[in-house]
Amino acid sequence: MAIDLRGMAPLLQVFDMPTSVRFYRDLLGFELLATSGDGEQSDWVLLRRGEVELMLNTAYESDSRPPAPDAARVDHHRDTSLYFGCPDPDAAYVHLIANGVIAKPPSVAPYGMKQLYFTDPDGYLLCFQCPASDESRAQWQTWYGANA
Repeated sequence: MAIDLRGMAPLLQVFDMPTSVRFYRDLLGFELLATSGDGEQSDWVLLRRGEVELMLNTAYESDSRPPAPDAARVDHHRDTSLYFGCPDPDAAYVHLIANGVIAKPPSVAPYGMKQLYFTDPDGYLLCFQCPASDESRAQWQTWYGANA
């Protein structure tokens, strides 16, 4: 018997919760769905946009947080990438750049996806992507539905 799974919500460790919440909520359009008790000042939050969920947790308890992020710890965040389906990476690029996010223009990967890469405030790599051709779009639609 197969295990019934419904969705997935990655958990990212963040240095400054208010900064991260504002990035995901105000810039990327996520809704702050649940917190551990004090809104964006909480130690844990659950965010949702459509069917995408993401959890954030503070990397340090408030009484032991250093004055600045540990560079070695943040460097390891590059090992984590989150890929999002995005029908228009070009429009997303314009939006991000207009809001001060550093990103290179979208490009097409050898496997047929148009991709826009950038990092969040904690150095996690994010990619907004869509099919770059009719062939890759047809495959994408078999995975995600006719409206994808």
